[in-house]
Amino acid sequence: MSEGEGDSVCARLHRHGGAAWAAAVRHPMVRELAAGTLPHDRFRHYFEQNISYLEDYVRAIACITAKAPDTEALAILGRILGQVIDVELPANRAFLTRLGGDPGVARGAASMEPTTYAYTRHLLATAALGSCAEGLTAVLPCQWSYGEIGTDIADAKPDDPIYADWIAVFGNPEYAELVEVTTSLLDRLAEPGEESFGRLQVIFDASTRYEVEFWDMAYRPSDRRP
Repeated sequence: MSEGEGDSVCARLHRHGGAAWAAAVRHPMVRELAAGTLPHDRFRHYFEQNISYLEDYVRAIACITAKAPDTEALAILGRILGQVIDVELPANRAFLTRLGGDPGVARGAASMEPTTYAYTRHLLATAALGSCAEGLTAVLPCQWSYGEIGTDIADAKPDDPIYADWIAVFGNPEYAELVEVTTSLLDRLAEPGEESFGRLQVIFDASTRYEVEFWDMAYRPSDRRP
């Protein structure tokens, strides 16, 4: 048996992409957020982009859900949709309002930074053209990395209530449990064999790199547009 062959698919994906993963979950913006020292304008820019991102994230998950092979997969993907639509998008709009932004501004591709545009196109294309497992692999690094960030900084107590409230969205047992059932679903749906794993690894690594680039984009705002 080759090294790592006995591990789950998700464990292998996570380990293989370790360097990029660490860059995402330990990003300077995350550290400053936990400390409550992040400038508000950077966090506002993050939400301005993240709302557009999440709307396309939902579209990608909806496309993946249509390919679900059974009732259990439908239920889990439905939970993920509910988390984003019912919890994260309303929270993002509320945070943007608290930071002086306007959540009512029309969004979409025209308002996206290049990184946001590229990341969302990656998700949508993979969800549309790939299998259910491949689409799930594309969207997983976002959910999984935020779960890890939330767990890592759950005990941080920044004085700024905006940062404390954001941490609470992800640093809770319910979110951690959703990550667990999502990774378990991918482990079940992934086809056996190294060829299949190789395809998933390319997708997973691309999404992880985009997670790093998204933090970079929010941390160092730019006026560029696609």
